[in-house]
Amino acid sequence: MNTGAQLARSVGVATKVATVLNKRTAKAQEEYSQHMRQVLAGDLIDVLRQSATNPDPQAWYRYAVDATQRSVLFWETLWTRGNNFLDRATEGFRPVLHFAYDTVLDGRQFDRPVNYALLKIVPPAGVEVDAKRRPYLIIDPRAGHGPGIGGFKDDSQVGVALRAGHPVYFVVFFRDPEPGQTLLDVCDAEQLFVKKVRALHPDSPKPAIIGNCQGGWAAMMLAASDPDETGPIVINGAPMSYWSGAWSEGEGDNPMRYSAGLLGGTWLASLTADLGNGKFDGAHLVQNFESLNPANSLWEKFYHLYDRADTEPARYLDFERWWGGYYLMNREEIEWIVRNLFVGNKLWSGDIKSSSGQSFDLRNIRSPIILFASMGDNITPPQQAFNWVADLYESTEDIKSRGQVIVGLKHGSIGHLGIFVSAKVATKEHAQIVSVLKSIEQLPAGLYGMSILEQKGPTGEVEYQVEFQEHRLEDVTARLNRFQRADEKPFDAVAMLSDFNQRAYELFAQPIVQSLSNPVTARLLEAWHPLRLQNWSISRLNPWLSWVAPAAEAVRKNRQALEPDHPLRRCERLGAGCLGAALEHYRAMRDAGTEALFFTAYANLFSMYLADKAPPAVAGSPAALDPREQLQVRQALEHIAEGGYPEAFGRVAVLLTQRGEPLPLWRLEMRKELADTYAEYLPDLPVHRWRSLRGEQEIVVRLEPALSLATLPALLSLPTDRARMLGLLDKLAVDPFVLGASLTPGQWEMLGRIRAVLEEDQGALAPPAPQGSRKRPAVPLQSKA
Repeated sequence: MNTGAQLARSVGVATKVATVLNKRTAKAQEEYSQHMRQVLAGDLIDVLRQSATNPDPQAWYRYAVDATQRSVLFWETLWTRGNNFLDRATEGFRPVLHFAYDTVLDGRQFDRPVNYALLKIVPPAGVEVDAKRRPYLIIDPRAGHGPGIGGFKDDSQVGVALRAGHPVYFVVFFRDPEPGQTLLDVCDAEQLFVKKVRALHPDSPKPAIIGNCQGGWAAMMLAASDPDETGPIVINGAPMSYWSGAWSEGEGDNPMRYSAGLLGGTWLASLTADLGNGKFDGAHLVQNFESLNPANSLWEKFYHLYDRADTEPARYLDFERWWGGYYLMNREEIEWIVRNLFVGNKLWSGDIKSSSGQSFDLRNIRSPIILFASMGDNITPPQQAFNWVADLYESTEDIKSRGQVIVGLKHGSIGHLGIFVSAKVATKEHAQIVSVLKSIEQLPAGLYGMSILEQKGPTGEVEYQVEFQEHRLEDVTARLNRFQRADEKPFDAVAMLSDFNQRAYELFAQPIVQSLSNPVTARLLEAWHPLRLQNWSISRLNPWLSWVAPAAEAVRKNRQALEPDHPLRRCERLGAGCLGAALEHYRAMRDAGTEALFFTAYANLFSMYLADKAPPAVAGSPAALDPREQLQVRQALEHIAEGGYPEAFGRVAVLLTQRGEPLPLWRLEMRKELADTYAEYLPDLPVHRWRSLRGEQEIVVRLEPALSLATLPALLSLPTDRARMLGLLDKLAVDPFVLGASLTPGQWEMLGRIRAVLEEDQGALAPPAPQGSRKRPAVPLQSKA
């Protein structure tokens, strides 16, 4: 590439960056103005009018008393938070589980010790668990905080699974890693946990693996490395495609993905771990999360506590039990994460190898996968949760031919933490996921969107109904990535520069840093980290705060609360709202500048050194070739007349399927009942092999509908096979469940055509018409409870 072309590219990059920056700053200013109007509109005028028309000489005195008392209660809450922090640190930061538990396995005693353990949750009083139901194994994130957020309260992932009668197991970890442990050692330990759960429940279906955030990609690695042991997988807010985030003029702004590039890559994680004497402090990760929302971290959560000082402390302190616990990682662990995932983005590519030297190929996963993400999540945006599917599979036909079931569930607004801790999300989305996992293996191979329909029941309670809508991968990718993922190209330059900086650090600086680090300096750096400092500095360790407890006790005995709608209280909230709006404006401007700086640096670096080497097509973009040119499709069509009873059964199932319509959960459950009823007619195949076979037949039927029907007799050349199929069709035609399912005229017609083809010269025998107007009984919606 000549200099002129490179300069032209740079001009193009600068023009686009400037355009987007201008739009972002204008949008930030508009949102700030709108926010201020919302804060001040109406309330300010009302407050001024009340103050002018109803002057109260005692108002300022009463407000001063109330404000002072709330201040004392506020500081007492922070003082209690600090004391709780010290107590938990002394005890070793136990899991924050709401439920009692028993330890089943302790990874610290394994041949390759890891700081992980397997717990069995003890059902609370009044909750019965069936040991033969599918067990649940929940993996919490190890991303700075401690474990337990998946069972933090009664309405949680643990709670909804227990109330549905399932045994629940929980993977936890301890504060300090074992010497020398790696992420691959952790994966091996989790494999042992799964095997133990299976051994404890030999008569149950394979355990469902629930992974939250970092636990999501850990669950995927676990399932890929040992696919025969795991059941359905649910990953909640889990980053899988780390470069994604949809660079756009408006929605889709996710600044966290730029952090590694602006910090120069992975070397800073190595430096931090070396300063910690070989251990990386998780408080740094928590601080990154807090920096995403300075309005909340610096002001709103504290003002909310001050504003509701009489009622808010209990909830605040309960949450701080988890948020204020900081865990450690080995240098090897954090370096593996940042090199292979955050910067390298290698999880989906197969470039990561297990401890046995085998690649983690996510296509080896044989169980259905549910991806739960939220549009309001700026830590794991939907693109990071879903794009790996487009990276991994070439097309919709590739998913079907491999027998994979992938279900996407998207929330419209909840934030990252809300995915795990929100009671509303637990009682709606997570409860319905539990109901779906009972029969999800009946779904044919493909990519689905899961919808939860909400309505009022006969007694007024909230009830839900689940539907699945099949989608094509190409369509989903186009909708989710409005810029065809062109915004991900500069991350190749980030990876390149990161490798250079990492080698430079290891060569020139690491020996010096490691020689200066020791347990004492590492402990001092931990203790004086700003997040820990704000805890222990406001605690019993601070003698200047010894007055807080007796003062708070005196306030509670003589509390003189001002009514919440008093004009001065409303003025206070107006001021707080204005400050919050200003911090939100700062965040928007900061993020816009961060984004502009990132693309100015790395888009130009990519343009100069990597653009000519980049592949012409972006992975996961809509396929330009005719589907018939794809390898899986060619193979399926070439063997359209080859096979036996299993292939014929799969083709008949596809021919009779009503395509394009949502599939309600009750119909999926009916399929499971029919499969149990007619087990003697079903091919004797493993579930995954059956889905793969059916997926191949679906490709055949979609592209060659007439030929697929005409060649059906060739698959049933054996008289016993043909008689077996006709016997099944005869029984289905008079089955009350099938009749009550309201088959369409097209399905009845197809049933007749199948019989006609199979009976050859005997003539087509039309299936018996449904008697009367028998309908399937109304299927009750699934209650919130």
